[in-house]
Amino acid sequence: MSLWRLVRARTSVVWLLLVAATALSWKLSHGLGLAEPRDAGCAVLVVAFIKVRLVIMDFMEIRGAPLAMRLAGETWVLLMAAALIALYLGALQ
Repeated sequence: MSLWRLVRARTSVVWLLLVAATALSWKLSHGLGLAEPRDAGCAVLVVAFIKVRLVIMDFMEIRGAPLAMRLAGETWVLLMAAALIALYLGALQ
């Protein structure tokens, strides 16, 4: 496999997105234009669950799995993200 094909492979692109999302999370947690720490915390959680979805879909190979398994993965990510953001916001009250 040539280097160019390796760089253009989907897993390589997803890995680069994960690295960029990690850098974005770090920057958000250190006040990237968000005056409220509450907003920054929510943004970091959203980025984290985008990363979770990418890992589940591409590295756990659910993207090509049967529809029921893919829906279970997508539903799990959405429910866990909603629950954690709700708990986070509730804890700040």
